[in-house]
Amino acid sequence: MSGPPAWAFEKPHVAAPDPSWTARGVTLCARLAEVLRPWLVDGVEHVGSTSVPGLAAKPVVDVMASVRDVDVVVASAGAVLAAGGWVYVPPSLDVASPWRRFFVLPDATGERRAAHLHVLPADHPRWHAQLTFRDALRADPALAAEYGLLKRRLTTETTDREAYTAGKTAFVTRVLARREVVLPTE
Repeated sequence: MSGPPAWAFEKPHVAAPDPSWTARGVTLCARLAEVLRPWLVDGVEHVGSTSVPGLAAKPVVDVMASVRDVDVVVASAGAVLAAGGWVYVPPSLDVASPWRRFFVLPDATGERRAAHLHVLPADHPRWHAQLTFRDALRADPALAAEYGLLKRRLTTETTDREAYTAGKTAFVTRVLARREVVLPTE
């Protein structure tokens, strides 16, 4: 039996903005919309830092899908997603985010993450929060630059992905609060 994949221990790395991230996000959203069509409610959206033009980011394209039942999607579409290279991360390993089902698309080497798929239940507050945060950064280049600086600083302070993510929480919470959105914890 082999151990965990290399990408499971990948350290956070923030790269310079890459215009190709937008095209990759569009392509992934379109492909996943086809695969997940029977279960989709609000579609598939490119989110995260790679969805904000000009923003430094971990070079991992994050997409999220809004569905009626996350577990039905895993049971019904899991094999098709796996055939496309997606690796399911079960809730027992995704303990920080019990509200979603999570898939990772490794790069061709299997060493790094190329994309994440966050499958959310329809109407989950996280859906709205993710879109609000993305749109706030897209609308305010100074805010996006501030976020980019924070992310770069965090990668000098930690090599742990979970700590890196936790280090961004106060910033995300502040941005959402200005838009009267509360960052859901579940």
